[in-house]
Amino acid sequence: MESTRPLFTNTAKRKMMAGDKTIGAWCQLCSPTAAEIMAQAGFDWLCVDLEHAPTDPAILIDMVRAIEGANVQPYVRAPWNDFVTIKRILDTGVSGVVVPYVNTRQEAEAAVAACKYPPEGVRGMAGSPRAAGYGQRPMDYLQRANAEILVITQVETQTAVKNLDAILEVAALDGVFIGPMDLATSMGYFGDASHTQVQSVIESVEAKALAAGKIVGTVAGSWEQAQHLYARGYQMIMVMADGTALAQLAAERVAAFRRTYRP
Repeated sequence: MESTRPLFTNTAKRKMMAGDKTIGAWCQLCSPTAAEIMAQAGFDWLCVDLEHAPTDPAILIDMVRAIEGANVQPYVRAPWNDFVTIKRILDTGVSGVVVPYVNTRQEAEAAVAACKYPPEGVRGMAGSPRAAGYGQRPMDYLQRANAEILVITQVETQTAVKNLDAILEVAALDGVFIGPMDLATSMGYFGDASHTQVQSVIESVEAKALAAGKIVGTVAGSWEQAQHLYARGYQMIMVMADGTALAQLAAERVAAFRRTYRP
């Protein structure tokens, strides 16, 4: 009996590579149920955060299932630029990886290599994991993965900005994700991404990346900010996170109760 699994296709990546705008969000609650709720909202992609959330591989695989079940692309932010960790992430069947703290061309090349099968990279070949259908027609995945998987590295330090031209020369790197808070802190403006000097640097990163034909992504604190960023050419914007959105809503409802009944 033939597998009914569809061919591995990264629709959101294709949209971004064509210059189209996409919408996504962080999944940081380590919860397949929360991921399913987010996915059913209709995002283009969701990014499970393994850098700032304690999700383990067993939970991750259920989150990926929940996201895919709503026909949304599952991406993951790796905890570090480590090829063993990235291999385990990819074997769950995710469609893309965001790699933090990449500061040089060599580090960008290592991130790309971790996501690619030989001869383009060093990812270990295996037909048995979920990504390859548990051995059911694994070549359908193995032959398509290198082209379909999205590889994004973060620009979040002054060193990365200094080496940006060389990082953007890595042909198989699909794009960069600007981390405004870390970048601001690296520049000496602790957590102040709105500072004029920080914004000037961010604009220079945007311009160079877009000129190089790369995807440019970042986070937005509000829908108004997201619209402003889309107008500047961004194709990949995190418009919210599940945990902080829940926290904000909870705080608003409690505050409303207290204003009304406990003034």
